[in-house]
Amino acid sequence: MYQEHIKDIETTISNYFEGIFNGDVHKLNDCFHSSVVLFGDINGATYLKSKTDYLEGVKSRQSPKDLNETFKMKIIGLDIMGDIAMAKLHVPMLGYNYYDYLSLNKIDDKWVIVGKIFTHVA
Repeated sequence: MYQEHIKDIETTISNYFEGIFNGDVHKLNDCFHSSVVLFGDINGATYLKSKTDYLEGVKSRQSPKDLNETFKMKIIGLDIMGDIAMAKLHVPMLGYNYYDYLSLNKIDDKWVIVGKIFTHVA
């Protein structure tokens, strides 16, 4: 059973990576629950956004793909218990060395991101 969960979670995360890298807000929108909140720390500055604000930011910036960056995003760890999961990701892009922690939940038979915290590590 967990193998099926792993595959489905990896698909959601892959879509998340592709959405970020390509600036595809439609793909990102499908990855997130409507009530998701995104918290982070970027060089000591607190980052807090709603899904709508986050997607607007992605839409208004140049994507890593447009900037000819190399895709280096990867899953570092995954912990699944029932219909919840935590994923630790390495997301280097746009001159930052981001680490994301995603909370995922299986809702209506689909794995979605219900929370995101992240930081930049110099």
